[in-house]
Amino acid sequence: GSVLAHWWIDFGLLGGFRAEVLERRVAGLQASRAGAVTAEGQALRQIERDLHDGPQQRLVRLRMDLSAAERAIDKDPVKARQLIGEASTHAQDALDELRALSRGFAPPILLDRGLVAALEALVARTPIPVALEVRLPDGLELATEIQRNVYFTVSELLTNTTKHAGASTGAVYLGLVVDASGVWYLTVSVTDDGRGGARPEEGHGIEGLMGRMRALDGELTVSSPEGGPTEATARIPLGALNGVPVQHR
Repeated sequence: GSVLAHWWIDFGLLGGFRAEVLERRVAGLQASRAGAVTAEGQALRQIERDLHDGPQQRLVRLRMDLSAAERAIDKDPVKARQLIGEASTHAQDALDELRALSRGFAPPILLDRGLVAALEALVARTPIPVALEVRLPDGLELATEIQRNVYFTVSELLTNTTKHAGASTGAVYLGLVVDASGVWYLTVSVTDDGRGGARPEEGHGIEGLMGRMRALDGELTVSSPEGGPTEATARIPLGALNGVPVQHR
């Protein structure tokens, strides 16, 4: 009788142990599957943002240049040829970015020459005068993911400036700020003298840029009263700068 009792006790204990192990394995598999689904969704949203904020903006500018060339072709053939040449450049840039994104990379100039050079090229292509001010310490290295998101954010904001705001001038600032706890933030702002009234709307550009910043644990704020000016500012936490001296240039 005692042997049988011990057997039942052992069976109950082992059965409970096996059930607990099985439950843990099931929970682990569910968490793993949920994590995979979340990662896939995040990757798809990242691709969507990159396409919208990169090649799509190039194609928007391409269409604007071709429309302007069509209007100028009879009255000012020289200007029309210039616009067609610029449109050809934008088409090639869009193709290059699509090829880079298809391989999971950032725009070629960003990979080859870094964020500042990429922003200089971006500003130079903007159809209105845009001043670029960079105040970063020498030796500061930013993660590729941060550089890529900053580049696409500025690209989208400058496109909004020229396409929707009716602005005549703009400015881009890139620098660092530090909070009271010693955490450094990369800050980038885009301002214009346009009509203002920019508002985040679900499924539209500014809301997408806010999501892009949230993915980096950062934020994007927009000040755009009716009548302007508009200022959009992004802040991305960098943590400590690991001894890099903050000497503005």
